[in-house]
Amino acid sequence: MIKRAINGFTTAWKGLSLTLKAMFTSNAQRRVMPITDDNYFHQLNNTNTIQYPKQELPVPEVGRYQLDVEIDDCIVCDLCAKVCPVNCITIESIKSTEGSIGETSDGSKKLLYAAQFDIDMAKCMYCGLCTIVCPTECIVMTNEYDRTVFDLSNLTYEFSDMSPEIAAEKRALLEKQNAEKQAAKQAAMKAKGGAA
Repeated sequence: MIKRAINGFTTAWKGLSLTLKAMFTSNAQRRVMPITDDNYFHQLNNTNTIQYPKQELPVPEVGRYQLDVEIDDCIVCDLCAKVCPVNCITIESIKSTEGSIGETSDGSKKLLYAAQFDIDMAKCMYCGLCTIVCPTECIVMTNEYDRTVFDLSNLTYEFSDMSPEIAAEKRALLEKQNAEKQAAKQAAMKAKGGAA
């Protein structure tokens, strides 16, 4: 019993001494340097904390952080949503009734409207697969990593520039066109059946 009490006091003293040491060095500022610097790990003797947001760590050139979409270059192929392992990308496409609706910056023809293109960054695991499969390279990972929010719904980024009213109008036009095609097909079948 006495051995346990001594062990408890010893453990508590070790923890408190570490806390007191950290408390008095908390005002020390760590010099921000890249990890490739030879002295990177030697500077951690005094403090291992940077004074954020006054100090920031340098962002590596190959850093993969927040996703961004250049919607004008998107052909709404849905490959990024299909390859995403955590299903954080939601895409709704509407087929154009008038054929090509424009071109992307690399010359690809756009045949679909992006009624919805949402990315839930709260689910994203930053694997970068969506950027690899994109044929027009419209989805990229930026070097922006600090997007602090108080509500998780604010981490769902909407990239579609189509309003719900215009999307409903395009859907109605497509349904009308499909109904006309179906009626013409049925009329052709009746005419073919009547001629036989």
